[in-house]
Amino acid sequence: MTVTTSVEKNGDAAGPEKLLAPVLSAHWDEPRSWTLESYRRHDGYKGLRKALAMDPDDVIAYVKEAGLRGRGGAGFPTGMKWQFIPQGDGKPHYLVVNADESEPGTCKDIPLLFANPHSLIEGIAIACHAIRSAHAFIYLRGETVPVLRRLHEAVREAREAGLVGPDALGPGKPLEITVHAGAGAYICGEETALLDSLEGRRGQPRLRPPFPAVAGLYACPTVVNNVESIASVPAIMHRGKEWFRSMGSEKSPGFTLYSLSGHVVNPGQYEAPLGITLRQLLDMSGGIRPGHRLKFWTPGGSSTPMFTDEHLDVPLDYEGVGAAGSMLGTKALQCFDETTCVVRAVTRWTEFYAHESCGKCTPCREGTYWLVQLLRDIEDGKGVMTDLDKLNDIADNINGKSFCALGDGAASPIFSSLKYFREEYEEHITGRGCPFDPAKSTLWADDPKTAHLEVKA
Repeated sequence: MTVTTSVEKNGDAAGPEKLLAPVLSAHWDEPRSWTLESYRRHDGYKGLRKALAMDPDDVIAYVKEAGLRGRGGAGFPTGMKWQFIPQGDGKPHYLVVNADESEPGTCKDIPLLFANPHSLIEGIAIACHAIRSAHAFIYLRGETVPVLRRLHEAVREAREAGLVGPDALGPGKPLEITVHAGAGAYICGEETALLDSLEGRRGQPRLRPPFPAVAGLYACPTVVNNVESIASVPAIMHRGKEWFRSMGSEKSPGFTLYSLSGHVVNPGQYEAPLGITLRQLLDMSGGIRPGHRLKFWTPGGSSTPMFTDEHLDVPLDYEGVGAAGSMLGTKALQCFDETTCVVRAVTRWTEFYAHESCGKCTPCREGTYWLVQLLRDIEDGKGVMTDLDKLNDIADNINGKSFCALGDGAASPIFSSLKYFREEYEEHITGRGCPFDPAKSTLWADDPKTAHLEVKA
């Protein structure tokens, strides 16, 4: 696995890299950055020391005042989610960290865990102190075996140092961390499906209410947070809420990881304050591959409505992206140049959603199947004009009517691609096939050895 540091050495001290704010990724490029020794060398576990000296309710209030919002997609305030946990109920409380990173284009949590797992462990300890929990679970995507090994090693190191185990959170206050490897299902990224999987059942979303904060894992009060959300807490506790709020915008403060991929010169993780624009990130990453221009891109993975080159200056925070008609999501910025066929890209995404549908609800189970059939016909030149209205109608019957939000994600590429590129769909139908040359729609088109490879969106 290759880990790319967030700091790009592309200019002088006044260059565009000054826009970056490396915190989680500041030391990814150091030798053995994943070890406890390396983490402590960079102020590791100082935030925990400060948190343990505070009352749990004060820690929750501090995180709320800092304005940290969930980094897993929806952007729900982290401190508010912690506050929902009932106190004095006599039940065990659990923290579950969602590391089942499965969204197409999203690749921030896995590099973070690979290069800096102790930031997550420290964040877990702080969160467990705040919600009065003695047991945390990390639900990791099981295919990432190197990350699984590093997580187990980091937990072992923390246990040897007394940061996990009996009295880890103070006299008589134990902390246990269980690392659980999932079986690789997209649906398990949905928090209630994750809880069912963690309990040993098939991963499918639960009917709500009750919500996890009241009856989550083992029917006990549970907080489910994304990896990056929890890993951001130690820096907030150590450096202060004012420092955190000095970055980003008023409603979307702080730093975050942007995953830049696709037809760009230097793809990778770029850690910057919320509100940076894609134009700025492209300036730092070398831009779109030479000789080409940006055609469309996703602000938060394939489940968010796509943008075009007209949206290069949209602030990449929750409010800015929402006002422009999409969602920030996981901040997975997939960039596609003019050689990419929109119909082909949307077809590949929709095939993924159809394959990964858990099948629990009819709109998603049946709708994604029929979307794939229509899209394949259009791509192959077998479609008719009325198919475009059918696509829109089926997507509308999925959106907002499926059991969980993953159905909405399947509909988003349909709506947005028809909005911005309807004429391209029509060209497939009238021209009886795709007008794009698959050999040119690749990241390596200039290499004769790989020019035949087709980009899989």
